[in-house]
Amino acid sequence: MIDDTPLKEFLKKYPGIEIFEILLHDLNGVHRGKWLPRSKIESLFSGKIKMPISSCSLDCWGRDQEEIITETGDADGICLPHAHTLRIVPWAKKETGQIIVSMRNQDNTDDYQGDCRAILKKVIDQYKDLQLYPVIACEMEFHVVEIERDGFGMPKHTQKSLDGSPAIGGQVYGITEMRDAELLMSDIIEAAKVQELPLDGLVTEFSPSQFEINLRHQSCALTACDQSSMLKRLIKSIANKNNCQATFMAKPFDTQVGNGMHVHASILDESGENIFNNGTESGSKILENAVAGCLKHMKEGMAIFAPNINSYRRFAPGCYAPLSPSWGYENRTTAIRIPAGDVSSIRIEHRVSGADANPYLVAATILASALDGIKNKLEPTKAIVGDRSKHSEQLPRFWEESLNIFNDSKFISDYLGFEFQKNFYRCKRQEKTEFDTRAFALEFDAYI
Repeated sequence: MIDDTPLKEFLKKYPGIEIFEILLHDLNGVHRGKWLPRSKIESLFSGKIKMPISSCSLDCWGRDQEEIITETGDADGICLPHAHTLRIVPWAKKETGQIIVSMRNQDNTDDYQGDCRAILKKVIDQYKDLQLYPVIACEMEFHVVEIERDGFGMPKHTQKSLDGSPAIGGQVYGITEMRDAELLMSDIIEAAKVQELPLDGLVTEFSPSQFEINLRHQSCALTACDQSSMLKRLIKSIANKNNCQATFMAKPFDTQVGNGMHVHASILDESGENIFNNGTESGSKILENAVAGCLKHMKEGMAIFAPNINSYRRFAPGCYAPLSPSWGYENRTTAIRIPAGDVSSIRIEHRVSGADANPYLVAATILASALDGIKNKLEPTKAIVGDRSKHSEQLPRFWEESLNIFNDSKFISDYLGFEFQKNFYRCKRQEKTEFDTRAFALEFDAYI
């Protein structure tokens, strides 16, 4: 039985709520779940709400994996509520609540190891065994596009030049452009306040119609990823209410830069001290070990950092996405940047992931990589000064290569689990088959 005190307090605070959205994340980070009436919400806290465990591994079109259905008989798991995620839904037409759940196994004795939130928890528990506690913060880029597509089904910019064509650039850090988007951005900020999402900045980005939004760091990595996921949901929903569409697609426009998700990570000891800090701008030996682990396993994690066919369009010269497993101090051309500033908050900024990636899986992979580096005292390559985009060692540039490396990885199996590894691989293979077997407009234009 889960403590339902937070639920009772929430129901008392919001007596008008009649519907709750139960939010379960699949491996793509898509929200699955149910609507429960107020009269049934207490049953969630008593372990009586179930969903098929296959719900955790649906592909991007919401289709089951046949292998999981065969292996499990499409068995149900128990939905485990996380009371700290209880919030009202400010964009709903009727007063509505929401809560994040994760999946337990059939007999409710353990977390289901195909659930992305459970995978991150598993990595965090490995840190706890060493009396260490990861701190995470996420920065996410997104485009705001018109709801109506063009005649070829392509998205259309909301930021335009005087003649109506897409603007040449996005006016990065442009105050005037932020003011032009004032109604949408103000609504996002107000909704974030209602949902207690700790925004730490909102700016225009390099591409037309592109913005970046930052969240403050959290001492619990699970909470940080909960907030990142809920913020993406909020931005999409508020955009729809403002008659436009927000997309976190990695590369929605062929000729413009894509959307990244940068993850900042540091590690605290039992006394709350940052173990990356040794009082210098270079950071501690442990920081170097963590960087080395991240570099070593970057290729193995690429299928998670770039989980879709479109993700790889982002990795092109001049598009501000790292092309090699490299690192440097205050260097935005590298995959891992050590930002300058107060040495007490020295940290890793992991810059590989697209905004289309699942934040729980991205954080789990980064933290597992860093932990492996720390435990095995790995040594990094020399920190890079200047542009490293032309480095001889390259990250995988194609989906097929990334999936094969991921599937063969002992690191992924050991740290994130074989259950997850096989489910994620099969999910992505199922999606890839659709793209491999269908012709697209460019092919017709070239060959018909």
